[in-house]
Amino acid sequence: MRFLTVVKRNRIVFVLACAVALSMVLISEVSYFQSVDRLDTLTTMSQARTNMQILSQSLVDAETGQRGYLLTGRKEYLAPYDGALKKIKTAFNFLDQYYKGRPEPEAMMAQLHAVSETKLSELSLTLHLYETDKLDAVKEVMLSGIGKEQMDAFRLLCSSLHEYELNNITQSRKSIYTTLMFNRLGVAALTLLSLVALFMYLRQIFLFGLQQQELRHMVQVERDRLEVEVVQRTAQLTELTHHLQSAREDERNRLARNLHDDLGSLLTSAKLDAARIKSRISATSPEALDLLAHLVSTINSCISLGRRIIEDLRPSALSNLGLVATLDILTKEFAEHSDVAVHCTLDAVQLTKSAELVVYRLVQEAITNITKYANAKNIWISLSAQEGRVEVSVRDDGAGFDTSIKPISAYGLLGMRFRVEAEGGVLTLNSAPGLGTRIHVSLPESKVLAT
Repeated sequence: MRFLTVVKRNRIVFVLACAVALSMVLISEVSYFQSVDRLDTLTTMSQARTNMQILSQSLVDAETGQRGYLLTGRKEYLAPYDGALKKIKTAFNFLDQYYKGRPEPEAMMAQLHAVSETKLSELSLTLHLYETDKLDAVKEVMLSGIGKEQMDAFRLLCSSLHEYELNNITQSRKSIYTTLMFNRLGVAALTLLSLVALFMYLRQIFLFGLQQQELRHMVQVERDRLEVEVVQRTAQLTELTHHLQSAREDERNRLARNLHDDLGSLLTSAKLDAARIKSRISATSPEALDLLAHLVSTINSCISLGRRIIEDLRPSALSNLGLVATLDILTKEFAEHSDVAVHCTLDAVQLTKSAELVVYRLVQEAITNITKYANAKNIWISLSAQEGRVEVSVRDDGAGFDTSIKPISAYGLLGMRFRVEAEGGVLTLNSAPGLGTRIHVSLPESKVLAT
């Protein structure tokens, strides 16, 4: 699929490259077959010239053997003569087949046949005359000059055939040179086309690279813009969360103050009125005293409930006793009202008032979540200072959950995170099914102890 995509993107370059490749193959094959054909022709021409030389030499050898026999009368001089006759016949067979169908050399071959037959007949006649002891006739034939004329004519015809073959060889060589030159020009032209195709391909790659670079730049700019926007939105959400939490705490303080001032004064006044009524009724009406005692008990319960509500709205111990004592009170009350064992390791730390309230609310929210969902048997709470940071940890051995799956309701944890980040801290959550949950918070330590 990637190959097809590249071909579609570079269609012109791909077609041009295919055309260049096919043209190179075609030119190479045509040049090869033409060259092979010319070389085969040159080889045949060389064989023809060789047979012409054999023919000329054999005719000379036949005359030499005949003269040697006539001068010496020894039969061994006839062996070259007989061998020359066989060679002449073989050479004529090859040349006749070679020149067949070509009018000009065929005519010269016919003359050559006639001249050679006349010469061979003259040699055979002298040998016959010699063998029949007609020496005078032999001398007369040899002195007549007929043999010399035939040899001169034979040499002239052989020279004409040699010149004809030389012209053919020259033409064949020119044809080979032309083919090679055409091949060179074709290769040069195709090389130029290949360079053009390469240039177009590299240009396409360069343009594609520029396009990719521009696209990456645009993506990077958009990513940077989104990151800046995310940072801004996160900062806005953090500020909003801090504002909402501050407003919530202010509202709690106001409500707690109203409850403490208004409801507290009303309940206290009602309790005092009940005490005055009790002193006036005395023992004259036991039933009224019982009802009055029940009323006083109800008022005391209302006062206790108001105090608990006020403490939940605004932990007065945090302002009066400090963070460590407040957390100790919170964990002990939780342990008393539940079946969960609480293990605390609380060290004195330096935090701002708002950061102390964040830690208190975080531990309070974590305990609430453990009560609702964890089914834990033990809780470990630690508070310590390390290298300018305040480390807070709440861990349980409950059911846990998969942190990669978004829970149905995660607003409590999300609220914790934003409150911690608003104070410049970091919240880390670790949990797994069946392995409990650990919430760890790291806050910057304050140089001035909260008062």
